[in-house]
Amino acid sequence: MRTIAELETAARERLEPAHYDFFAGAAGDEVTLQANEEAFRRRCLVPRVLRGGGKRDLAVEIAGSPLSMPVLVAPTAFHRLAHPDGERATAGATAAAGTVMVVSMASTTAVEDIADAARAVAPDPALWFQLYLQPDPEFTEHVVRRAERAGVRALVVTVDSPVYGRRERDHRNEFHDLPPGLIVENLRDGEGRVRDIEMSAELSWEHLGRLRERTKLPLLLKGVLHPEDARLAVGAGVDGLVVSNHGGRQLDTAVAALDALPALAEAVGGVLPLVLDGGVRRGTDVVKALALGADAVGIGRPVLWGLAAAGREGVAEVLDRLREEVDHALALCGAKSPAELTADLVR
Repeated sequence: MRTIAELETAARERLEPAHYDFFAGAAGDEVTLQANEEAFRRRCLVPRVLRGGGKRDLAVEIAGSPLSMPVLVAPTAFHRLAHPDGERATAGATAAAGTVMVVSMASTTAVEDIADAARAVAPDPALWFQLYLQPDPEFTEHVVRRAERAGVRALVVTVDSPVYGRRERDHRNEFHDLPPGLIVENLRDGEGRVRDIEMSAELSWEHLGRLRERTKLPLLLKGVLHPEDARLAVGAGVDGLVVSNHGGRQLDTAVAALDALPALAEAVGGVLPLVLDGGVRRGTDVVKALALGADAVGIGRPVLWGLAAAGREGVAEVLDRLREEVDHALALCGAKSPAELTADLVR
């Protein structure tokens, strides 16, 4: 079984250079992209011994969705750039692994087709849907209703994007549009026209409140890094937070997600579940994040590397690898489950 680094090498060999850069790149000088991974490398595990653990149980539950392990597939755009089967392949592998796939609003496959691919593997797959609130509230509601009808279990609202990040690799490559034959399928309006995703600096907690009134699905906020925003979220009726800097793709030099995590965990005080994404490449990274306050982690680029390298089997390889590594790290830390991981295990 290949490491995630080896899968990235294989993916780079198969992808068009501009497409690899789109997936791999980040904003500005990519300081935050590097900081996400470095934050894990800076921290050491301090294992416990002789605790009589026996077999480990990796299962967790987040916002009403069961996960067979504390790893979910974070939302990433344009999977059909990585492999012709695109999001359908990702959905099949994720459903087989018994964990959550967060479907990107910017998918190159419609949410309905992604759900069908997941249900072909598991009768009741755990799909969430990532949403950018649009300035046109009627279009936002149209997208939400499509996701609800497709059977998603939660909405993940990205809140760190009032404007687009400046991704200099894309500018150098002049990568601004999808190749012929690919469109962002979830952006079709009621008349079948494909719209663009619009970012708006005017969006506020008030807009989130309107969404809360219009759906019964659990809402998670993605892109929260400041403890005060976490405290506001507790009072806003949301159901979870994703501690994330958008993989470094929005504000360069933003704090690494893992560095922000402890203060956010303290701010919410266990009232809301926390998912961390950004920089997770090994099972030991997962264990560190859980010990510092996360309930699960999301992986983005590793899924794309597996998809590009070997389609659905490559995504399955990534998830199997992380499951094996998390189980191994739990055993070596003297823990039987994610719930037994505590901050004193990390230095």
